[in-house]
Amino acid sequence: MKILFVTSELVPFVKAGGLADVSGALPKALNKQGHEVRIILPKYSMIKDKEFKIEKIPIAFNVPRFDLYAEIEKAIDLSSNIIIYFIKCDHFYDRDDIYGDYEDNAERAIFFSKSVLELIKYLEWTPDIIHCNDWQTAMLPALFKNHYNKDPLYQNIGILLTIHNLAYQGIFGKEKFTKTGLNLDLFNANTMELWGKLNFMKAGVVFADVINTVSEKYAEEIQTPEFGYGLEKILAQRKTDLFGIMNGIDYEIWDPTIDPYIWYKYEANSLDKKQLNKEELQKESNLPVKDVPLIGIISRLVDQKGFDLVSEIIDELMQFDLQLILLGTGLPKYHELFTEINETYPVKTAIFLKFDNILAHKIEAAADFFLMPSYYEPCGLNQLISLRYGTIPIVRYIGGLADSISAIDTTPDKTGVGFVFYNYNSRELLEIIKNAITFYKNKKVKSIVIKRAMQKDFSWHRSAQKYEDLYKLALKKNHLNT
Repeated sequence: MKILFVTSELVPFVKAGGLADVSGALPKALNKQGHEVRIILPKYSMIKDKEFKIEKIPIAFNVPRFDLYAEIEKAIDLSSNIIIYFIKCDHFYDRDDIYGDYEDNAERAIFFSKSVLELIKYLEWTPDIIHCNDWQTAMLPALFKNHYNKDPLYQNIGILLTIHNLAYQGIFGKEKFTKTGLNLDLFNANTMELWGKLNFMKAGVVFADVINTVSEKYAEEIQTPEFGYGLEKILAQRKTDLFGIMNGIDYEIWDPTIDPYIWYKYEANSLDKKQLNKEELQKESNLPVKDVPLIGIISRLVDQKGFDLVSEIIDELMQFDLQLILLGTGLPKYHELFTEINETYPVKTAIFLKFDNILAHKIEAAADFFLMPSYYEPCGLNQLISLRYGTIPIVRYIGGLADSISAIDTTPDKTGVGFVFYNYNSRELLEIIKNAITFYKNKKVKSIVIKRAMQKDFSWHRSAQKYEDLYKLALKKNHLNT
């Protein structure tokens, strides 16, 4: 199949979150399975031509309803030969932040979706599938189904929408609808309107041929009032077209046997070198070099991630002989929280309020445990990475964490690979961390579980096969509706 993968971020060009990692890895996995994948994203100002060998191509066009031109540039991923297109329009994308709280975010997203569809007219390449990702591309299915597919060029294209995080929906005032160029009759409760606002994600859910989320459990959760954020009813109406596919991990990047960023490469039979990585990180982070549980956190510092629970138990937690290392950025209140924790417990905590890819690799290799006490978690990538590095996850039973981390039993011959708590409650979190500390002291059992964790396979190959099935279903549904 010919697949056009539409995204708002992509490693290594630009990254704000896990979507960039998925956009970088899934197309490569599909490409290896024999599909022809091309990727398209906006040309943000921080994407440098020389660094990525981006070249201009002789395609430019005026986007309907905008008095602005879209210029097209492209690069080729040399490791996969995947063509990457960039929609260049400085008016919208020459900004300090790829998202940001900009007044014209609706226009930016509509312009991008229209540009993607317009570009198809100028390429001697028509996709079988357009794969959209999150609200920034979710208006594309609505534009396609209500305008573009009247043109024979588009009629045989199937549309898949992947929801990476339903909490972010692209909600704007009704006046933004005019930029779509669609009939105002479509602004209603059955299609794009929610609570009097224009809702991009709802538009995508209604008009995409098939929808998926990034774990099976999350696909169930978003059909409930707690996690549906107003879209639970429309998602439940489309439940036969709604699927969950667990994200994968790119083991060419995340593998302790080849990782160029860690001090000592290791595998399941050389865990002594994992201990050496821990000692090096302790030195680098100004933590005492000692044999105590090292808990790692790498995260966006936002409410979703459960840091309010951590704040409630931090004083009790710090009474134990352990260490905590955190890497991440986010809301100011959490920057303040962890700065205060670091000042209060300087010999037990190392806090890095920044983005640092190399340090992320070092933490995964060095930590004994990886903490993810999320309120909700559509998929989560770090718990999967942690398994490969023999770093035992401590997680809440929710979303992708529930799908990927089974609880460690009291005996070593079971199947568990992590510590799991169930209710969003700080006392439960504290108890499960206590259990992990006890587990840490049992060297024999710990070694067995670590080896078991490192054998888990969350490669993109498995997930890509499931996406292939969804693409076939999207084509089938499109043909039935045409």
